[in-house]
Amino acid sequence: MALREIITVPDARLKQVSAPVETVDDVLRALMDDMLETMYAAPGIGLAAVQIGVPQRVIVMDLARAEEDKAPRYFVNPEILWSSEDTAPYEEGCLSVPDIYDEVERPARVKLRYLNYHGELIEEDAEGVFAVCIQHEMDHLEGVLFIDHLSRLKRERAVAKVKKAAKAA
Repeated sequence: MALREIITVPDARLKQVSAPVETVDDVLRALMDDMLETMYAAPGIGLAAVQIGVPQRVIVMDLARAEEDKAPRYFVNPEILWSSEDTAPYEEGCLSVPDIYDEVERPARVKLRYLNYHGELIEEDAEGVFAVCIQHEMDHLEGVLFIDHLSRLKRERAVAKVKKAAKAA
């Protein structure tokens, strides 16, 4: 396993639409292992492959609290089959938009389908923080960042703040 660099705004690669994965093989599992290690080190709760410069439809996630055992999840070629009409606001942040947090309104519940770490087809329902996180990460696969859900002014301020912090580092 290896730590990978997380791309931050305004890097144009974050706007790429990720390509579907052909097969879940050892090469892909090694990528997912690297992604998970990178996410934990950041630290974060979700990471899409495009955030480390690999525009493939792959997401890793771990929603376990600090005092709980790690519970890594892997999502290959995820798709949302159904979204609830009712929505819920949630304060989101993103490893590609460091130190910026804002409220985003998303469907409260979704049904998704994906391939897991072993290439098995899974369908499951998500709600709460799981629903928020999977939608946030799936947005990355379409080249959408959480700040794209904000007003133009808030988005521009967020990008300017990240650029300024990067120059100071």
